[in-house]
Amino acid sequence: MTAFDTLCRIVSTFFGAGYVPKAPGTAGTFAALPLYLLLRKLSLPRYLLVILAIAAAGTAASSRMERLWGKDPQRVVIDEVAGVLVALIARPRRAWGIVLGALIFRIFDILKPWPLKRLEKLPGGLGIMADDVAAGAVSSLVLAGVLRLFGRAR
Repeated sequence: MTAFDTLCRIVSTFFGAGYVPKAPGTAGTFAALPLYLLLRKLSLPRYLLVILAIAAAGTAASSRMERLWGKDPQRVVIDEVAGVLVALIARPRRAWGIVLGALIFRIFDILKPWPLKRLEKLPGGLGIMADDVAAGAVSSLVLAGVLRLFGRAR
């Protein structure tokens, strides 16, 4: 394995969170929450720029790992990291709002309602990342409605 492969493995498994034997996607989602706690202090444009950078790096890394590990390997959880950060674009501050956003994201990520499921068919890392980022976008809309209803959880 080359140094590039090692870097791709670290990124795609989000520092090893993807190696959790049961529910690695959920582990990746909740492993991203400390990162969210750091990023939520950024301005919205900077927050979005970081998500874009994570999605780009995740696409490249997961493309490489898919070639080594096979189609859409469960160990690759960088897609969940990007997806939950998208879900939390409203940047809730209270714990219940953050956890709710992560749970809503997991529901959409697991169920993959139409047209999210179709995005998995995109090639390589793009297919790995796109459905989770889209699930994050839908989750963000749902979470924003809930936060508005309950005083923004701020």
